[in-house]
Amino acid sequence: MKLLTRRQILQGVMGLPFLSLWPLAVSESKAQPAIGSKEEQRTSIGESFRGEQLDYEMGFWLFKRAVLGKLTFKELEGKGRYMATLQTETLGILGWVARYRVDVYRSTMEEIDGGKRLRSLTFDEEVIIGGKLRRRSHAFDYQRKKWIVQRLRKDGTLDRTERAIPEGKIYDDFITAAYNFRYGVYGPIERGKTYLVPTFPKKGASSYEIRVAPVEEEERRRKSEKLKDGKELYVKLLLDPELTHSSEGVVEGWLSKELYPVEGSIKDVMLVGDVTGRLVNRRKT
Repeated sequence: MKLLTRRQILQGVMGLPFLSLWPLAVSESKAQPAIGSKEEQRTSIGESFRGEQLDYEMGFWLFKRAVLGKLTFKELEGKGRYMATLQTETLGILGWVARYRVDVYRSTMEEIDGGKRLRSLTFDEEVIIGGKLRRRSHAFDYQRKKWIVQRLRKDGTLDRTERAIPEGKIYDDFITAAYNFRYGVYGPIERGKTYLVPTFPKKGASSYEIRVAPVEEEERRRKSEKLKDGKELYVKLLLDPELTHSSEGVVEGWLSKELYPVEGSIKDVMLVGDVTGRLVNRRKT
C-alpha cells in the first residue's frame, strides 16, 4: 500500500464532501407530524427550500475552525428547476498547508411526481488547490437513459464516458438526496430504523446505510451533551472507509427538527483523529 504524507492526508481531510459529515447528506425519511410539517400544509419540495443557506465550520485537534462550508438552494429559470451549491474552503495555517483548497459541489435538479421529489439533472465537482483546477461533471439524460461523465485532465483535455441508466432507475447525488430526505421522499423516519439510500455508483457503492438511533441511545447521548438545544435525532451514516479516510467510515451526529445537521463528526480520520463540524448560521431569503 502506498504511504500517504501528512500533507496529502490533511488535503484529503480538508477536501471531504462537507455534507458527508452528517447523514443529511444521503438520508431518507418522511417527516412525521412531531418532526416535520403536516402533509396537507406542505408546499412543493423546491418551494420548501428555496432561498435557504446553511453555514458550517469544521475542525480537529486544536484547530476548531479549519474549514468553512456553505450550502445554498436557489430557483432557476424554468418551472420546477433548482440549483444547490456546496462550497468549502480551508482557513489559517491548515489552509496554507492544504494550499487553500476550495471544493465546490453543484447540483441542478428538477421537481418530479407533482413537486414531491427532486431528481438530479447534473452534478459538478470542482477542486481548486493553489492554482490548479480539477473538475468532474455528471449529466443524467433520462429520456435517452444515459449517464454522461466528463473529467478535465491535467493537460486540459476532456475525458468523456457514457453509461446506461437502467429502466426505472433514478440517481440522486448526495446533495439532491439531502433535500429529498428532509422533505420525506424515501419513507417514514422512525427512531431505531435503518435505511438504504440509493445514489449513483461511486467506488463500487450504489447506496448508503443510515441508522437512526433508538430512543434509549438518543437519550443517553443527549444527557452527555453540554449543549442540547436544536438537537432532535441522532443518526449514523455508514460509508466506505476510503471515502472518509477513516478506519470504519462512520459519520454520526445530530439533526434538527427540520432535519438539517446541527452537529456531527467523522470518527478516527487517519493521523488527525475525530473531525467535527457544527452549524453556525441558517438563513432563508
